[in-house]
Amino acid sequence: MNPDFAAIRADPEFIAVQRRLLRFVFPASVLFLAWYMTYVLLAAYAPEFMGYRMFGSVTVGLLLGLSQFVTTVVIMLLYTRFMRRRVDPQVTALREQAGARR
Repeated sequence: MNPDFAAIRADPEFIAVQRRLLRFVFPASVLFLAWYMTYVLLAAYAPEFMGYRMFGSVTVGLLLGLSQFVTTVVIMLLYTRFMRRRVDPQVTALREQAGARR
């Protein structure tokens, strides 16, 4: 017998898990997209700034571009930590409850 998915979706604990996840994912996504768009706009409209040499042949644009990768890794690590500490335990409890209701 399968779990009652409609009942699980209506469960206040499930709704709380969804909201907790959304409170992390939405701001992180908005901030990253804003950071990325800032980089793109600087590349398009401030080529002098992006072409400024910091040292040797390394420019501001290159450093900002590489920082996009760093930002991606940091967000991934924060998301993994958040899920492991805040969401996964609640999901495990909900799965156990759903299994107990069979």
